[in-house]
Amino acid sequence: MVKSLANRQLLTKEGTVLIIIDVQEKLFSHMAEKEQVAENVAKLIRFAEIMKMPLILTEQYPKGLGRTIPVIRQLLPRKQPIEKIEFSCFESEKFKEALAKLQARTLIIAGIEAHICVVQTAIEGLCSGYNVCVVEDAVSSRKLSDKATAIERMRQSGVTIVSTEMLMYELLKKAGTPEFKETLKLVK
Repeated sequence: MVKSLANRQLLTKEGTVLIIIDVQEKLFSHMAEKEQVAENVAKLIRFAEIMKMPLILTEQYPKGLGRTIPVIRQLLPRKQPIEKIEFSCFESEKFKEALAKLQARTLIIAGIEAHICVVQTAIEGLCSGYNVCVVEDAVSSRKLSDKATAIERMRQSGVTIVSTEMLMYELLKKAGTPEFKETLKLVK
């Protein structure tokens, strides 16, 4: 299988959008490694602000699953989540409209659940022509085996898998910049 050239290139912040999927109260309390995931999602949000990268926040059926967890919500006080009932964000017209307005080429995905909404969004993103990157230590499922299976499926499909810190340094490109100095506060 020939993979796209985009998957062989380093990520750049131009045309890149951070997507935080469904990190909601009633779901999140059941996630494996939830403290690490919350911490890394928060780091990604702060990093997106440092790098001036746009961000999309989604919520799956908030009436039943609750709102975005407070630790994330407080970092995004003016960000209105896109509410959806579809598992793949690409099945939501509001999501597709928001993405089109941003003229995105690369999607950085974090959130839950890895084996449901994250994997479906990632694969549909690839099929829609985006370069897709999933942050492995910022996604989770209730069972680690489901997360592992989702990560493997995404990798086999051509999704780039990275860690939070790997992503940050790849997008920074070099030391000595104001963005680098601000990011150091997140990783130390």
